[in-house]
Amino acid sequence: MRSKLAGLTVKSAFAPEKIQDLDLAQACLSGLWLYHDFLDESHKISQDLETAEGSYWHGLMHRREPDFGNSKYWFRRVGRHEVFEPLGQVAAELAGQEDIPREARFLLAGNWDPFAFIDLCEQSYHGRVSCEKLCRLILEQEWRLLFDFCYQHALKGK
Repeated sequence: MRSKLAGLTVKSAFAPEKIQDLDLAQACLSGLWLYHDFLDESHKISQDLETAEGSYWHGLMHRREPDFGNSKYWFRRVGRHEVFEPLGQVAAELAGQEDIPREARFLLAGNWDPFAFIDLCEQSYHGRVSCEKLCRLILEQEWRLLFDFCYQHALKGK
């Protein structure tokens, strides 16, 4: 997959569509690298994007490393993002389908809190709470929602 991604450019990834927002198109590439676990390549792209979406992908990458403190730094730079509302709803739905630990109950409110989720991921990573499956399901949905947002807005502009 690395060779396929390395040959991918913004132009080839979006062809034949016309890109309206180059930063968001680049953010899509960062997301693709991250999806396939090429953290360095994703990091290189996201750290050069001075946008909320660049910071978001950057924060996701550091959360995956895991470097939870650095992830929080980048999420502070994101601020509130349009993806948070649907992500909060999806997370609440997923959390409502399982017996979740007390530390994950914040998810049931439907209001996305990236910092509480980073803390939950960290606790799960260190084995202090048992909800790795739930975290992974939410991570997948977060990636999808952010990628879709970046892709759509790359084509139509913000």
